[in-house]
Amino acid sequence: MSAVLPSLPRTSTLALNPKPERKDWFEPTPPRPTVEAERRYRQERLAVAFRLFAQWGFDYGLAGHITARDPQWPDHFWVNPLGVHFSQIKVSDLLLVNSDGEIVIGEGPLNRAAFAIHAALHEARPDIVAAAHTHSVYGKAWSALGRPLDPLTQDSCIFYEDHALFDDFTGVVLEKDEGFRIGKALGQRKAVILKNHGILTAGPSVEAAAWWYIALENASQAQLLAEAAGKPQLIPHAVAQLTHEQIGGPSGAEFAFKALFERLVREQSEVLQ
Repeated sequence: MSAVLPSLPRTSTLALNPKPERKDWFEPTPPRPTVEAERRYRQERLAVAFRLFAQWGFDYGLAGHITARDPQWPDHFWVNPLGVHFSQIKVSDLLLVNSDGEIVIGEGPLNRAAFAIHAALHEARPDIVAAAHTHSVYGKAWSALGRPLDPLTQDSCIFYEDHALFDDFTGVVLEKDEGFRIGKALGQRKAVILKNHGILTAGPSVEAAAWWYIALENASQAQLLAEAAGKPQLIPHAVAQLTHEQIGGPSGAEFAFKALFERLVREQSEVLQ
């Protein structure tokens, strides 16, 4: 008796797009139509960024803050309340703080270090929409070495000649004058290593600042591992510069964050409440 072979499905005919078009990953996100829509956009990504930071383990103690400049009142910024765990933050938990450190929307309390650092950065750099700082493990470990990162990998070239070292640690940052000194060290770059403290990133969107923080922590970890294993081989200067030009812009960071944002919102939709 011969075996009965399973019937194979008929191959379907694919319909090709009659007008193929190129759509690259680095195309800019369209602007929001109103200031209210832009505010909500920033708030949602700020709340999600905190939850992502919790998933990445950037939630040590109460030491951590991400801020987003308000689109209507540029001398005000949105920030997390002190004492609410990153993994639990919702849009409705966020505080709106003015340039004097006063809470104008929300319950608080406010992390004074968050205000001292971020108020100065937002004042010194009008182009900065968001800034992020926590006491993540590898960022802290690398900061203790007191030197910038080297161009060891393609990913670390995101920060090649685009991050600074602030080497004047004087204790917990509670006054804006130290925030201004951190801002001076940052200059026009996207990141700064705070010696004996940790790392900080800043960018033209919440997505860029948050993703760059994840990337800088990853670069710190990679270099610590490489140096522990042997003598790392640096990427040549010209190649590192070219790679930075290719991947160091905010669009790539925003799209990397977008993928994480959409996954988290699907899994934890209450974050948008």
